[in-house]
Amino acid sequence: MMLQGNWSYPTAMKFGAGRIKELPDACAQAGMKRPLLVTDKGLADLPITKGTLDIMEAAGLGRGIFAEVDPNPSEINLHAGVDAYKAGGHDGVIAFGGGSGLDLGKMVAFYAGQNRPIWDFEDIGDWWTRADADAIAPIIAVPTTAGTGSEVGRASIITNSVTHEKKIIFHPKVLPSVVIADPELTVGMPKFITAGTGLDAFAHCVEAYSSPHYHPMSQGIALEGMRLVIDYLPRAYADGTDLEARAHMMSAAAMGATAFQKGLGAIHALSHPVGAIFNTHHGTTNAVCMPAVLEFNASEITDRFDRAADYLGINGGFAGFQKFVQNFNDTFEIPRKLSEMGVSADQMNSLVEGAIKDPSCGGNPVKLTQGNLRALFDAVI
Repeated sequence: MMLQGNWSYPTAMKFGAGRIKELPDACAQAGMKRPLLVTDKGLADLPITKGTLDIMEAAGLGRGIFAEVDPNPSEINLHAGVDAYKAGGHDGVIAFGGGSGLDLGKMVAFYAGQNRPIWDFEDIGDWWTRADADAIAPIIAVPTTAGTGSEVGRASIITNSVTHEKKIIFHPKVLPSVVIADPELTVGMPKFITAGTGLDAFAHCVEAYSSPHYHPMSQGIALEGMRLVIDYLPRAYADGTDLEARAHMMSAAAMGATAFQKGLGAIHALSHPVGAIFNTHHGTTNAVCMPAVLEFNASEITDRFDRAADYLGINGGFAGFQKFVQNFNDTFEIPRKLSEMGVSADQMNSLVEGAIKDPSCGGNPVKLTQGNLRALFDAVI
């Protein structure tokens, strides 16, 4: 079964197995002659990365690479990346990898031409208008996991290394001009990353679907994204070489991030400070938090999940969906509590403070307060 497409919602996507070979065309389309490939430390020496650098070199684009990117990238990584970008005389970025490589690559392209502190561009009000839009370098995104959907996003999450807060940096021009979504690049993902990133995509869809904001396109995308994860994540987990399952999961990841233009909620509000303080895997953290948040939001989302459950082939409406989610997590050996991931309640005040400030709070169907966030952290830790 050939799964192919050329999509431009929300950006131009070259989707399908083997399409990494089209990287030189994508660079030409984006106007890059000396791109810098930005990825994370874990990917730097893998065959998929070396193969991509070979494709670049054969096309006369050089093989510039920056890989000093932590799992939760910080402004320290960003400044080092900008230095590498300028030193190499680069004219664009290929953001390559999972969420951390994609997020930092996008920020290197954004920040290389700016002259204010990065935190001046946090996603607050119209702060993005402070940026010199003409100085933002072109970006091509190449996801190698199926989870964050950062390849179709207009923002990146950067951790402040001093305060240990995750900050969202936003600008419309951070949306990559071309995405190459090649499921062959995800074949080597280890099982725990397949599960964690896949459940991240699922959380994006569930939260977008739960959000009270009006965005029918996102609502439809979120529903079908949930279906794809439910049907294909178990297959991708069981057999990493199942290209059909890998392709559908890559679609689900992009769909989750497209859908959450409608909003995120308490799952992400909890998970962002946990990741910033305890350096946990983001998607796995989301998965642990989801059952408690579904229960918390039940009064506002039961009707819509009664309808969704029918479409998703789950019996018992919202209650059936809740039961399904916990069983689904168990299938992938996801811990039931964050304490199993090294998270402790002794940082409770910092966690609650980080959560209440998180922009994701605004998309939760039940208003979040310090009190109910503390109770949610109690439940998930």
